[in-house]
Parts: sequence; C-alpha cells; structure tokens
Amino acid sequence: MQRSKKMKIAVITGGDNAEQEISVKSARTIMDHLDNEKYDTFMLNYHFGKFADAVTELPIDLNNFRMEIFDGVVRFDLVMLFLHGTPAEDGKIQAYLDLMDIPYIGCDHFTSALTFDKQACKQYLQGLEVPMAKSVLLHKANPNLDQVKALTADKLFVKPNKNGSSYGISMVESIGDVAAAIYKAFEYDDEVIVEEYLIGREFSNGVYLGPKGIRVMPVTEIIPHKDFFDYEAKYKNESDEVTPADISEVLTLKAQALSRKLYQELQCKGLVRFDYILVGEDFYFLEVNTIPGFSEQSLFPQQIRAAGLKISDVLDEVIEETMSRK
Repeated sequence: MQRSKKMKIAVITGGDNAEQEISVKSARTIMDHLDNEKYDTFMLNYHFGKFADAVTELPIDLNNFRMEIFDGVVRFDLVMLFLHGTPAEDGKIQAYLDLMDIPYIGCDHFTSALTFDKQACKQYLQGLEVPMAKSVLLHKANPNLDQVKALTADKLFVKPNKNGSSYGISMVESIGDVAAAIYKAFEYDDEVIVEEYLIGREFSNGVYLGPKGIRVMPVTEIIPHKDFFDYEAKYKNESDEVTPADISEVLTLKAQALSRKLYQELQCKGLVRFDYILVGEDFYFLEVNTIPGFSEQSLFPQQIRAAGLKISDVLDEVIEETMSRK
C-alpha cells in the first residue's frame, strides 16, 4: 500500500479536567479547517496519561509518540495542542514532546507553565509597565484569609490560580462572602487568587506568529449578560461580543501594542489570546490564554474572520512557521 506523502498532524484534545468539553469543540474546529489536500489529520484523545486515536481508539506508543495501524506505523510530523487546562496549558505535554523531538504548535513548556500560573505571570510582568489589578494568592493547605485585608476595592474577584474557562470564579461585594467564594475556587485548584475587581469594559485580543512575524488580530469587546465573563457567557451565548470593538483607533492601537509587547516579553509562539479590562484610557492585563478556545463561536476565530482572513490560512501560517524552526 502506497503511503500518503502529506504531513501527518496529531490534534490533541480531551483531558481529565473541567474543560474537556471545550477542548473537544476546539479540536473539532481545527480539524474542520485544516486543509485535507495538504495534511493527514488525526484527533488524539488524552486521558489518564495516555493518548489514543479518537476514531479507532488505537493507542499511541509513549516511547516514541507513534501509532501502530493494521499495515504499518503512523509517525506524526507535527502536533497541535487543543487540550485546555492541564497537562497542556501548563506545559507538561510540551516538555514530553520536546524530549521526543516532535514539533508542536504554540508556546514552549516554560512559557506555558508560567502563564498558566496567573499570579506567577503577573509577578513576572512586574516592572514592564503593564497595568494589573492588585491581588493576593492563597494556598489550600494554609488559606490565610487575613491576606485579603490588603485589598481595598469595594468588590473582589475570586478565581482558581491555575484553571481556565471561568470555572470556580466569583465576584463578591461583601467581605462576608469572600470565604465561601474562596472555598468554591479551591474545588478547582489548590491555589486561589483574590483580586481587586476592576470596573470597566472587557476586551480580548488574539495574536499569532507566522512566517512574516507577529500578527495582531482585531480587538473584541465582551459584554456579558451577567456581571462578568463566566462559563455561560463564554460558551452558552450569554454575552455579546463585538469584533472589531467599538472603540477609537487610538484605543485599538493601544490594546494591540500591549498584546504585541506581552507576546514578545512572554516569548509566546503559535496562537495566543490576551484578556483585558479597560479602565479609563488604560488596558489592565487580566490573563493570557496560550491555548485559546477555538470553537466556531470562540473569540479567536471571530477575530480571524473580522481581519478578513480564513482560519485555514492562519493555520497554514502557524504550521509553516513552526516547521521552519525544525
């Protein structure tokens, strides 16, 4: 049997965390937009430390990241990680792929681990003139709630330090409600951030690295139907998302310049999205998503379309740039 000479791409999804459903939706969008004239694509599910083909359920040999099929072996040329949360957004799979010498789309294990830890990322960015809300970090083993007294805002934002998709997040207006919100967040992580709530408009901005360098997408304004952009707002159409955002050109360029700066300072690669709150004329950095949601309704695909681009062409660009480094 003659083998296809097309590049073989593994799209990793699944996971054992609260974001599994979102991971699968993102991976399906990627599979739908990868050019089947150029690529042979395989969706691989990750569960409990093992990978398997989503269709055939054939396992991946972890010794070499290959898959035995009925007439030979599939050797993957490239990996695309669309598994949200651990062990992809925190860099563990990237470290394994580096050991296997297999190229992958996106940030390396160091940048992934750093940005997945929200408080560590904020500390890393201190001194770079990046506006950020004041916050404290609590540990589940010894949650010293007295630290919260250092925060003076009328409202506080409580969220897991290392989790995504807005699981376990609360906005509290009374100091009496803080403890309950903290223990709710501890259900998703052993570290919790309590942050001063910023009153302003919420924005998001995608960036990717292609053969011609960094490209910054149009900015999106997120208008939640609730108090903030929670899981339902993100994934159950309970928000209005305006792309390009209805702001001045000056503010648009300011947000895009900050996104480019963060992308460079954090040594990002691949597709990355930055989230902000606009307070007055300043964009306050909230967090970075090194594996952003990529369902059809997600923010990054919206921004690609608003830029007049095709998702398939953007994927081609990030694939070409990744392979050029190998």
